[in-house]
Amino acid sequence: MIQLLLALSLVPQPSLAADSADHIMMKSEEVKWMDAPTSLPKGAKTAVIYGDPSKEGPFAMRIKFPANYLIPPHTHPKDEVVTVISGTLLMGLGADAKAKPMNLPAGSFAVMKVGTQHFAKSEKEAVVQLNGVGPWGITYVNPADDPRTNK
Repeated sequence: MIQLLLALSLVPQPSLAADSADHIMMKSEEVKWMDAPTSLPKGAKTAVIYGDPSKEGPFAMRIKFPANYLIPPHTHPKDEVVTVISGTLLMGLGADAKAKPMNLPAGSFAVMKVGTQHFAKSEKEAVVQLNGVGPWGITYVNPADDPRTNK
């Protein structure tokens, strides 16, 4: 058994950097923005930069909040990791979007565990990056806030 392990350790292993399918490097100007999905209020832009949020597996997605934008109180079916890329995100906990939010300037970080009621808004344009494991989803605390049914 030891001889087999030793023999396997001598077999050259492929370099992750050698295969472009195994890594992604992207400059900020290469991010392709599109209108946010209908699960978010109109006005935001999104860019999926890794994976597919609608499928099982890891993903990275950016959301560009325009000025004076609100995502009403909601939850997610899986943990959501948020990093503020630019601007300031105002993020609060609970079912009331009028509750005092925390100001999260560029470089700030937040984790919303499964089922945590929270809201997010911006006074000026802000960009955040969401990392998680799909499928990503959003359930509004107040169903009347859901833009998919409130047209």
